[in-house]
Amino acid sequence: MAERPVDLGWLRIFVEVGRAGSLSSAATSLGLTQPAVSYQIRRIEEQMGVALFHRQHRGVELSPEGRRLLEIAEKAVGGVDSLVHSFRAEAERPVVRLRTDYAFSALWLIPRMHRFRSAYPELDIQIVATQRHEPGQSYSSDVAVVFGTRQEFGQEAVLLLPEKVGPVCTQGFVDKYGPFNDPGHLVRATLIHLDTEAPSPWFDWKSYFAELGIIRDTYAGHGDLRFNTYSLVVQAAIGEQGLALGWMGLVDQLLAGRMLVTAGPMLETPDRGYWLLPPKSPGMHTARLTDWLVTELAAMSPD
Repeated sequence: MAERPVDLGWLRIFVEVGRAGSLSSAATSLGLTQPAVSYQIRRIEEQMGVALFHRQHRGVELSPEGRRLLEIAEKAVGGVDSLVHSFRAEAERPVVRLRTDYAFSALWLIPRMHRFRSAYPELDIQIVATQRHEPGQSYSSDVAVVFGTRQEFGQEAVLLLPEKVGPVCTQGFVDKYGPFNDPGHLVRATLIHLDTEAPSPWFDWKSYFAELGIIRDTYAGHGDLRFNTYSLVVQAAIGEQGLALGWMGLVDQLLAGRMLVTAGPMLETPDRGYWLLPPKSPGMHTARLTDWLVTELAAMSPD
């Protein structure tokens, strides 16, 4: 179905008559009666004080004044139609919404967004980032990538990124305060913490050390740093402020570019990590996003 043109009053009528050279043809194109078009033309001519058309036996012919007006009017009408078309096209573009946390959106998703846009240029994606998705929340038409366990999210959830963490810092920090070949040496370094509501749903320094059987005196820290978002934790590590726990999958590109290096053993929890929660009301566009996420994350797997 053709788009309904925006009503531009006499301006569109004049342009259509000037192009067609016929009041009747213009009336048919505009969905108006011939007397209505004729009345509008007479009214314009009266207001301007000049004849815009010469009436002939068959149709009408532009006068010199009419040709000058048509040159300007065609540009105006064409410009408005083009702009309105872009407005409508933009409003009609499909949008898919992805809900996730700050860490996944900033460190994994945004660096790869150009690949999704290249694959699906007709789709717009809206990222809704929060501190953490609460178990039990569901969104009928949104895709979600959330951190937690299978027990929290149920059988429909797909594990995208199992939790695997290890200490990371800059090579400069290792050179100054390392080496950290013995995990026990980590306790003497300045640590960068991600603050969460207790208990932490992921590895923190306390649980990391506990898993390795290492005890760190709470009061023997070296001016530890604490942030409430993981992106700030990573930025502090890049700034040689201390050791951070690096989540594999989130800091991979920083490790590959040698902006960060690993400085201790890795720990894994196969049933905990980032899960894909498909929408309860799936559609073609959300299916494209979920398939792309699965494919992208599968390509990162060493297997």
